[in-house]
Amino acid sequence: MAMDEILQGTIAACASFFLITLVCVFIYFIISSRAPKTQPHVTPQSQFSMENPTEAACFDPNLHISMALLKSSCNDFASDLIIGDGSFGLVYKAKFPNGEIVALKKLSVDAFHGLREFAAEMETLAMIHHQNLVRILGYCISGRERILVYEFLEMGSLDQWLHEPTDEKNSSMLSWSARIRIIRGVAEGLAFLHDGCNPCIIHRDIKSSNVLLDNDHGAKIADFGLARTMESSRSHVSTQVAGTMGYMPPEYGNGMMTATVKGDVHSFGMLMLEIATGRRPNLMVKKEGIRAEIRLVDWVKGMLSSGLIVDMLDPGIIENLSENEFLDPIAVETYFKTALQCVEFHPKERPFMRQIVNLL
Repeated sequence: MAMDEILQGTIAACASFFLITLVCVFIYFIISSRAPKTQPHVTPQSQFSMENPTEAACFDPNLHISMALLKSSCNDFASDLIIGDGSFGLVYKAKFPNGEIVALKKLSVDAFHGLREFAAEMETLAMIHHQNLVRILGYCISGRERILVYEFLEMGSLDQWLHEPTDEKNSSMLSWSARIRIIRGVAEGLAFLHDGCNPCIIHRDIKSSNVLLDNDHGAKIADFGLARTMESSRSHVSTQVAGTMGYMPPEYGNGMMTATVKGDVHSFGMLMLEIATGRRPNLMVKKEGIRAEIRLVDWVKGMLSSGLIVDMLDPGIIENLSENEFLDPIAVETYFKTALQCVEFHPKERPFMRQIVNLL
């Protein structure tokens, strides 16, 4: 008799549990069906389709862009409007109907995948503002084409001033004080990327062609964040490190494939040597009195040890010293020693960018 009562109680409890579960599930589906649907974030100009994905976004309220507008503004990406061959694609000068001039970077077709991820990353980069960083004004995606819209800097790249002399641009026009101002600007911009952004942004490709100049020879860093975007969008190359020969730190060639802030510091040190000497970092330098060529870093070390401080400077600096300009050999020596600290072989021995800003 007792066993029957226990069995009946067990059956009753199971039935009650089952009934309560059914009621809860029913209530859940009723609430879900009436709840408003959450839509993914899409910018006002955005429209996606799997067959022909299209999106345009402006981060400047005064601009309204579309792929048709971008193409017409640079004569359908005419070769005579190319103003740079930067990382991940060509850069074109474009003029909008309202007269505003911008720079368009046409990214390589195979450089980026993942439309949503790319759009989200561009919106993130657009929120980063600093006087020494080139502003991104918007982007446009159409099919496999991806175009970035940047502010246009009339003075061009530092590489052009140092290595592509013209009547309007040549290294002799860059005084020592102007070069110091440029390198300080790059240091401030990099320090902000490393310390002022969360998460930290490692540029990975600091070089003279990625430093643009404004009308007062103020420096602005271009292409920040793009290497990270490419890496995250292409998982099968996520271990590859972006960079340019001559600027890349030695650890990247010795098996270390993870980009670090100290890698940026090394590239910055090579840029310091380049802007002071007028010599490209990836070219060998003839050693005086010996029929041999050595690396730029080794040449600078040898000249320093011999006390030939001013002799390392770009000849254009010396030739164009004004009557009111004084070149302090001690300051020049300090400059080169700071650069050599940045290019130390072991990353741990290199300073951080904020320390470099203070040294400069």
